[in-house]
Amino acid sequence: MAGPAFRAAAVRVRTPATSANLGPGFDAFGLGLGLYDDVVVRVAESGLHIDIAGEGAETLPRDESHLLVRSLRTAFDLLGGQPRGLEVVCANRIPHGRGLGSSSAAICAGIVAARAVTIGGAEKLDDTALLELATEIEGHPDNVAACLLGGFTLAWTDGGSARAIRMDPAPGVVPVVFVPSTPVLTETARGLLPRMVPHVDAAANAGRAALLVEALTRRPELLLAATEDRLHQEYRAPAMPESAALVARLRQDGVPAVISGAGPTVLALAEESTADKVARLAGEGWAANRLSLDGSGTCVLPLTGQDGMPGGAPRNSAG
Repeated sequence: MAGPAFRAAAVRVRTPATSANLGPGFDAFGLGLGLYDDVVVRVAESGLHIDIAGEGAETLPRDESHLLVRSLRTAFDLLGGQPRGLEVVCANRIPHGRGLGSSSAAICAGIVAARAVTIGGAEKLDDTALLELATEIEGHPDNVAACLLGGFTLAWTDGGSARAIRMDPAPGVVPVVFVPSTPVLTETARGLLPRMVPHVDAAANAGRAALLVEALTRRPELLLAATEDRLHQEYRAPAMPESAALVARLRQDGVPAVISGAGPTVLALAEESTADKVARLAGEGWAANRLSLDGSGTCVLPLTGQDGMPGGAPRNSAG
């Protein structure tokens, strides 16, 4: 049986940073953020060449062990076979090990790029299959759902298959991220979680998670109450005491603040009129960034543009 045919032209894929959990929505909620990694992939005659600029340029591997390459390879297997060679150029802006979905961005970039350079790839690997594949590689669907779809996502598994729905955040919600200089491994943060939690805490989180859907999509004035969590943040605090203290201080000031994903980045959901003030509240030791909300998810972009890499208006390639 003949193998797949590949496009001669390079493909550029842009993936957003994401914040998972958002307080009470543990392993379920995700939010696309306006901070992006760009990847250009071209099928070559032979070999593997990887060029990395930006975040991780000094530490990431430049061989088959790179997460993006492993994701490319996994997707190519599902698409019918591997190309003879690959050239990969990465421009990374999403901080690594900070709870902003850098691994999900690499995974989604890899599988979407593989589909895009394979002729007929969209018919062989549809959007539902993309989510399932990304979840299989990542291990949980919350970040990859938001990375693929953008917006505010609710993800779950049904019979072992990943599913997600996308919602639009309410206008005027402005994410502000406070990124510390020291990372925390996701495995470390997950290792601090207990096997069981009190029923009263589980019940409280269920109510707050339901409220968060309403607050983030229609009534942002409820975000402070809606982002209260009892399932994971307190247990993870010993691994990131400065982050836990900042969350507590912001919330005492009336700012809806949570640990972003497994941390240690802190995410505040501010209002347009107060976002700049909120960004100044952390003090020294934090890189505070006011971001936009991403509404496009993982996109295939034109190869020429004005931002230093090829660019143009996003075209959502994942749903």
